Amino acid sequence: MSEEFAPQKDYRLSKNIAPEHYDLTIWTDLQDLKFSGTVEISLRIGTDTSTVVLNSLALEFSEVSLHSYALQNTQTPSATEIDDTRQRVIFTFPDVLPANSTARLKIAFKADVSSQMMGYYRSTGGKDSKTVYALTQFQPTAARRAFPCWDEPNFKATFAITMISRKDTVNISNMPVAHEEVYTPQLEVEEGSWIANTFASLLHPSDWKITTFETTPPMSSYIIAYANGPFEYIESSYKSTLSGKVRPLRFYGTANAIPHAQFALDTVTKIMPIYEQMFDIEYPLPKLDIFAVDDFDLGGMENWGLVICRTQYLLHDPTSNDVQNQQSVASMVGHEVAHMWFGDITTMEWWDNLYLNEGFATLMGDKAILGKRVWPEWKPDSEFLGSSFFQARQLDAKLSSHPVEVECPNEDSILQIFDALSYAKAASVLRMLSSHVGEHQFLKGVSIYLKKHLYKNAVTKDLWEGIQAATNLDIPKIMDTWIKEMGYPVLTVTETEDGLHIRQDRFLETGPAEEKHNQIIWTVPLSILTVSDDGKPTVQKHIFDTRENFYSLETSKVFKLNVDTTGFYAVQYSPERLVRLGRTAALPDSPFSLSDRIGLVWDASALAKAGYAPVSSAFALIRMLQGEKEYFVWDTIATNIEEIVSTWYEKPQVVELLNAFRRDLFVPVVKRLGLKYSISDSPNDRLLRTLAVRQAAAAGNPEVVAELKAWYAHLLQTGNDSKIPSELQGVTFKVGVGEGGRPEWEYAKQLASNPKNPAQGVAALYAVGASKDLGLAEETFQFALTGVRDQDIPRCLSGLQQNPLTRKFLAERVKDRFDELEKRYAGTFNFKRFIEVSFRYLSSDKDYEATAAFLKDRDTAAYDQALRQSLDNIKTRAAWVKRSTEELTEWLKRRPEGER
Repeated sequence: MSEEFAPQKDYRLSKNIAPEHYDLTIWTDLQDLKFSGTVEISLRIGTDTSTVVLNSLALEFSEVSLHSYALQNTQTPSATEIDDTRQRVIFTFPDVLPANSTARLKIAFKADVSSQMMGYYRSTGGKDSKTVYALTQFQPTAARRAFPCWDEPNFKATFAITMISRKDTVNISNMPVAHEEVYTPQLEVEEGSWIANTFASLLHPSDWKITTFETTPPMSSYIIAYANGPFEYIESSYKSTLSGKVRPLRFYGTANAIPHAQFALDTVTKIMPIYEQMFDIEYPLPKLDIFAVDDFDLGGMENWGLVICRTQYLLHDPTSNDVQNQQSVASMVGHEVAHMWFGDITTMEWWDNLYLNEGFATLMGDKAILGKRVWPEWKPDSEFLGSSFFQARQLDAKLSSHPVEVECPNEDSILQIFDALSYAKAASVLRMLSSHVGEHQFLKGVSIYLKKHLYKNAVTKDLWEGIQAATNLDIPKIMDTWIKEMGYPVLTVTETEDGLHIRQDRFLETGPAEEKHNQIIWTVPLSILTVSDDGKPTVQKHIFDTRENFYSLETSKVFKLNVDTTGFYAVQYSPERLVRLGRTAALPDSPFSLSDRIGLVWDASALAKAGYAPVSSAFALIRMLQGEKEYFVWDTIATNIEEIVSTWYEKPQVVELLNAFRRDLFVPVVKRLGLKYSISDSPNDRLLRTLAVRQAAAAGNPEVVAELKAWYAHLLQTGNDSKIPSELQGVTFKVGVGEGGRPEWEYAKQLASNPKNPAQGVAALYAVGASKDLGLAEETFQFALTGVRDQDIPRCLSGLQQNPLTRKFLAERVKDRFDELEKRYAGTFNFKRFIEVSFRYLSSDKDYEATAAFLKDRDTAAYDQALRQSLDNIKTRAAWVKRSTEELTEWLKRRPEGER
């Protein structure tokens, strides 16, 4: 929690001493997989002290000294204390450093280039997957694993980085190379220095080179980055619309990645000038690189000037028209490049304000606002609903949710807030605010905020002040409940002749909130669409900040709350009104927008799941929309039906009835669009075809399953995948393995280990878990733990989780190996994923009790949020099965007789 809200805590470093500049030298030996270095840090001393405390973890020190400019002396520590619990080193010096003075701390250190995907670590890639290179991943608290530093976001300083490496490798960092030289005895190196002594100890010093980078602007330690290896690149540039300056843009990777790099690089080239215009702030660094890596704990990381992402999220086959893959790459690039402003120029004060980075990057970059300017044909605002908005609402509907702005007392808690609330809910409520005040005014306020805090740190009130200056509205009043409180409301609509009586209560997936959970009254930016007799739509905007209120309108006419589904709340209408809304939504010239129709389906489904309404009401609405042509509405329908099938996975008779309903919905779409893709297809039709084929296959349509089986059999027999459209690779592999035996499984395993491209590898990783053979399930589990990259283990296990025959098997096997997995992945984002994949999709009270009992006596501090959320999910699903099985079964059995 930032100092604005609470006193300094023991887990935070004292501001008595602060760094102003780092001279960091890193020596990398990729043959011995070790690194060493020196860091010289210019310090500002606030009050008299003889101790210097900074962050360090898993580093070995060889030399430490401190020069005081006030005392005119250089000291070595009289005592050194390593505190691994708080990840610090404490140096005590003989002489007291006087207040308001400066000093220079010098430390020599070394460590292994580990495989832990944090700090300075190694990855393997290349065509043979044996090319070794080293790179950094510091967010949130791992810079301390690479060099001693003040590893907190509000200790900004400048960095001058030098890398020493073998001369046949490439070094990259945040800034451009200032100069680079192969070592010779004539090279000017300070006599007696650590660098000189190291070179003197080498048998062949001329095999090494020294790369010096330009000095950075003031920045936080977690966005420092550097890498060393046999990299190649392609290059582009963009011209700043603000200054006319031309900046180079590069895409780095191993040689096999470069042929698939152009789309990502083109995306950066397109969006950089748009961001500059949007924020009215020129990108301040001399260059921007993006770097595709094979092993990475996150999807991507916004290191200033050197964005690093997994290959799976950056590479696109230039011969493919796969819209989903293009969207995935554009989303990743847009998100990380948005961080160059949100997070890098202006950085949150502390991790409790992580959303100031991630919420903005999600909204601006990979979702709504940028997309409308670059790819309007992708309908990015509607895509945002499925990928972010409702994902956040599902998590926020749990009792185990947390506020967007949440206290982070230690490293364990920081790791856990990288979730759908810090990213997707934050983006959703910012989108709601943008809609309420107007996007132009919203962006103007954002620009004011950024300009006021250039190269500085910020907290929530700073953002609200910026937007308030642009709008003259009381922004804290509108936004505080959405940021500082967990949950969101359901608005219950009661109609009278004169208008609408609306009441707000907390929405919980376990059902209507009890009084103890219903204390918050949100300030709701309420929008109401009304349609006149001549079909003309009108939008009313209100601020609804009481428990109940009345709004006048003619209820005999068409109306709908939450225009374009911008408000972060659910709406419960009467059953009769929902039917009328469905009929209006199904009209060819419906006054309801695409986002309106998506919101209607999501709300009806969420209310049914939580017991506010019968499941039949959601299904009736879905049935009315069978004539829909828009992919995003169908995607919403598919997602919600999939969740019901998944929840009832232990009741095969219900699942078969659900699959019959699914077939009735999606097989006609397959027949209309066919299985062949054309370059003339619209993005909507490409996406809809892919979705419909997946759903028809999952529901067991014999014709679709037979075709996919034949495609996979041809691939297995010939090694030629030309019959399989890239969009249908995943479902084809899954059907091939699920309907086949050991040969089909073995081939998928082979592709997972040695794919021709990242997309094929991802498809195969999921598919190996699709076998119906429990013996092969056991082999899949062993393969996941020993045969795939650490970052990919959750994908491989997800295949077992998605398979109803192996879901409980997976939970039991993870329990068997829990201690080993916890030890192996402690401190990474991966372990949280293990918890979620392994347990949260179980669906019975017995499963809940067994999971809770298994974890009861363990120290779960590092993953308690994921655990509580998973347990909540099991409880909700179990309650839903008990509450709705009879009603669901009856509706599905009589469905053919129902009206269309």
